[in-house]
Amino acid sequence: MKLHDLSPAPGSHKPRTRVGRGIAAGKGKTAGRGTKGQKSRTGGTIQPWFEGGQTPIHVRLPKLRGFRNMFRVEYEIVNVGRISALAETGILDAPEMDGPEIAAAKAAKSPKPMPVTVTPDILAAAGLISTLDKPLKVLGQGDVTRPLFIIADAFSKSAREKIEGAGGTAQVLEFPGIESGASGFVLAEEPAPAESAAEPAAQPAPKAATKKKSQAEQASSEA
Repeated sequence: MKLHDLSPAPGSHKPRTRVGRGIAAGKGKTAGRGTKGQKSRTGGTIQPWFEGGQTPIHVRLPKLRGFRNMFRVEYEIVNVGRISALAETGILDAPEMDGPEIAAAKAAKSPKPMPVTVTPDILAAAGLISTLDKPLKVLGQGDVTRPLFIIADAFSKSAREKIEGAGGTAQVLEFPGIESGASGFVLAEEPAPAESAAEPAAQPAPKAATKKKSQAEQASSEA
């Protein structure tokens, strides 16, 4: 067998159809493209995302403007005006453990009203906030008419100014570790003072002096 005797197997090779070579060739005139239209022209292609002229999906869908911050902290908010108004009704006041005479004497001795303590648990019990699962933030809308000692996770600048201007205190919660919710608050504790390094440690008595003292005591007892 010679190299020129080699040929493809019968039926394995089909010659390319030559279009546009006359009617007799079978693919002349329109060359298999049909008559007229966009796809019959050279370079007339339709993009895969084309939907026949209807409003395409990228126009029908709403645009996702902006973004959602995954680190955003959602606070349970309350205004100082509502807290002050509720404190004026006496609902937030702690019950008096003393008798009426002792309470009247205390009031006469200190005419300045005592600050009303406000915590997230008290606000939830009073109905000013709906949940304790979120941290509490106090905002500055309204007026403060009496001293308030408010404990919360955050305060706005105006709220802090109004609370302190009325003689109260805005205490921010501080957690020693990771806590869930705002109800189990722990106030920051001052660190215990370190032991002074200047104080010398108590030195044990020398053994020789101790032995000498015990011998003297034994001699005196024998005498």
